[in-house]
This record gives sequence, C-alpha cells and structure tokens, in this order.
Amino acid sequence: MQKTLERYQRCSYGSLEASQPVNDNQNGYHEYMRLKARVEVLQQSQRNLLGEDLGPLNTKDLEQLEHQLEMSLKQIRSTKTQFMLDQLSDLQRREQILVESNKSLRRKLDESTVQIPLQLSWEAGGHTIPYNRLPVQSEGFFQPLGLNSTLPTGNNHVGSDEMNVAAPAQNVNGFIPGWML
Repeated sequence: MQKTLERYQRCSYGSLEASQPVNDNQNGYHEYMRLKARVEVLQQSQRNLLGEDLGPLNTKDLEQLEHQLEMSLKQIRSTKTQFMLDQLSDLQRREQILVESNKSLRRKLDESTVQIPLQLSWEAGGHTIPYNRLPVQSEGFFQPLGLNSTLPTGNNHVGSDEMNVAAPAQNVNGFIPGWML
C-alpha cells in the first residue's frame, strides 16, 4: 500500500514539478526580453536628449523632446536657486553669529580697559593711578644712526674726538649702547 501511494504521488506531483522549471525558464526569458527592450528605449531617449539620432523623429516627437528639455532645465534652475538661497541663508546666519561674537569681544575689551585703572587704584591703597596706552612705535626701541662724515679712516685723531663727543649728545634717552663704550 505504501508503494502504491508513493507511485501515485510521484506521478501526480512529479509532472507538476517537471513542468515548473519550463515555466520558470519561459518567465525568465520574457523578463529578459522586456528589460532588453526597455534598455533600448532608454538608450534611444538618451541619444535624443543629447541631440543625436534626431533625423527619424517626427514633429510631434521633437516637440515632446523640446518640452521635456524645457521642463528639465526649469527643474535644474529651481534646484540651483534653492541651493543658492539655502547657502545665502547659512552665510547670513554665520554673519550674525560673527557680529554677536564681535560685539561680545568689544564689550569685554572695553570692560578690561575700564577695570585696569580700578585695579591699580585698589592695589595702591585707594590712590588713583592713571593708565594710558602708549602708541605703538613703528621704528622700534633703538634710534636710527645718522651718517657722520667725520668717521676715522686712518690716523685722524681730530675726527675721532669729535665723534666721541657727538655720540652721547645724539642719544635722546641718555642710554649709551654697549658697542659705543
């Protein structure tokens, strides 16, 4: 009885299983053909959009192509405009942050310049000590040396004495550099 049931199942269901791979192959082939046709249509459309193979197109197809190109350009311009507006908004936000930061730093600088005389006054026991910023000197600490035509070029003792007398007089600060001693 068991053998009979097995033969029945093989005969009944075996024919369905054998026909199923044939259907899968046919479905796969149809899917392949459909996708192949779709790729060809897309390639032809791409060539048309690039301005190639326009000869076989009729007036209606050319008008549709023109409309499609105009819509694409409109969308590209819209996207680019939106991007630029977003970028402008971001830059304005950054500008506002920098302006606020600049104001804050300026307030801190003003507060620190006001507090310096107060701190000096407090540390000195209540005596006010004025504090003024000195302007920055572009020439530096040392004064430039002037040309002296009486430089000793030999055994000229008179010129040498004149230079030694003139050198301390040229120094405004009363400081004689070590190389002159």
